Amino acid sequence: MSTFTIRRLAAVAAGAVLASSATVGGAAATPVAADRPAFGHGHRPGAQDPTTFTIAEATKALKTGRVTSVELTRAYLDRIAQHEPYYNAFTRLNPDALVEAAAADAARQGSQKDVGPLEGVPIVIKDSLDVRGLPTTSGWAVTSPEAGGVALVPQDDAPVVERLREAGAVIVGKTNLPVLAGSGSNANNSAYGPTFNALDQDWAPGGSSSGSATAVAGDFAVTGIAEETGGSIQNPASAQSLFAVKPTFGLVPNTGNMPLAGNTRDVLGPLAKTPEDAAIMLDVMAGTHSGDPKTAGAEVPDGGYTSQLSKRALEGTRIGLYGPGWRSGQGGELSDETAALYAEAVDNLQEQGATVVEDPFEGTRFADLAKIGEGGYDGRGSVGNAHAVEDYLAGLGDGAAVSSLEQLDDWADAHGFAGDERIDEMVEALATEPTTDAEFEAVSEQYQELFDQVMDTQDLDALVFPQQVEEIPGIYDGEINASTVSEINISQLPGVVVPDGAYDSGKPFNLIFVGKKYSEADLLGFAYDYDEAYDGRVVNRNLATTPGPVQPDEQ
Repeated sequence: MSTFTIRRLAAVAAGAVLASSATVGGAAATPVAADRPAFGHGHRPGAQDPTTFTIAEATKALKTGRVTSVELTRAYLDRIAQHEPYYNAFTRLNPDALVEAAAADAARQGSQKDVGPLEGVPIVIKDSLDVRGLPTTSGWAVTSPEAGGVALVPQDDAPVVERLREAGAVIVGKTNLPVLAGSGSNANNSAYGPTFNALDQDWAPGGSSSGSATAVAGDFAVTGIAEETGGSIQNPASAQSLFAVKPTFGLVPNTGNMPLAGNTRDVLGPLAKTPEDAAIMLDVMAGTHSGDPKTAGAEVPDGGYTSQLSKRALEGTRIGLYGPGWRSGQGGELSDETAALYAEAVDNLQEQGATVVEDPFEGTRFADLAKIGEGGYDGRGSVGNAHAVEDYLAGLGDGAAVSSLEQLDDWADAHGFAGDERIDEMVEALATEPTTDAEFEAVSEQYQELFDQVMDTQDLDALVFPQQVEEIPGIYDGEINASTVSEINISQLPGVVVPDGAYDSGKPFNLIFVGKKYSEADLLGFAYDYDEAYDGRVVNRNLATTPGPVQPDEQ
């Protein structure tokens, strides 16, 4: 770990100590010890330390006066002060978190009708997303003030952050990610240093929403916001045993987010401790927004995303299973242990009343649509993204330090970043690439048509796959191989990640429920049914108080 990173972490921890009184309701907010990550009933703690609250539990405690938002936020800040130096979940804490919490408490003193669904609930935001008054860094040294980069301080909140504030959420801080969200496995190249998995520092934390996952799994906040282009919601949730929604493209506004494939693949979704929490978050986040024309066709269900939560949701459903018809070749083969765990999950689905359909994509040539590039990743959809970045920079507001790629390039050249080729590549792409990706649009349509055809012909309600084809690697040992990346990203389909126990190594095993566009409510219902029956979330309350492993090149 670099000297810069160690100094920054110490500063973050010190800031949390100053902001926190370390007590809730007169009692110290101390961790519950455990010898290793606990398996089963992870989100139903008996002692109910406030930092273990789900959204439902937090809002109930706040409503009844068992705890105030200020006390709850202080409890999280205290836990952050104790453990953040060893997990590096944050790029920065919100200096106004306690002010926001006090405002939420004041709102609760008035009419309960004026209280939002997240009133006083502490959350975290991935640092690719604009939060007014705080720099957006995307983990990139060029745009990270602590690394000597320019401070991109937005004048306004991103639309989804605006919705979270309107719902009453308290923003604890912004979370770490790899440079420009460029890894689905870790944040190892971030300007702020690597983020460590809350379950075990030696394991990959998942990327690119690494910090949000560690913050939620480590109980630094109740819930968090992630962003995905190709696995960046799914993989961190899976690596840290969280529930998550990778939504249909265009369901949640993605403007105000530093784009990676902003007009084709980028989506924002929640990381949560229960399916109910994920549904509550999606109720706040989803829907059309005048600031994002991509949401014009968004379909939000009557009754919202909690409407299908039922312990009998899977009864009578038809569920498609994973097989070579979906993905063929070496990248699609399940490890022996993954296959065994998946077989148990299939039995569980049937116990819940579902009928399973083996490899419904067999013979459809669905798997042939994949175009695997460098690193085993199908990256189609990135052509034209420089135009999306240009629009993002222009949207920072009149007082921004830079408002275009040309200005950012000039600033970088003048301030010691002339050797960073990423900005040069963006400037070149802005001049040479079209605004739309014709190849992506064609293959996306092919994927969607074939997917819908199989779902209709086989009369399927959803697909249920193992989220990973093999257990996650060590933090410096390789890449996470997800079963649905980039198929559901290119086809713009939704997926819900569901924790389902662990490998023999203790690393979490997870399922992903996939359905047609805008089927999130049904998928969350299936996830809720499965979780109520089998409760597979892995939890670690005994966080480390020593540094994580050092990157090999720094040893």
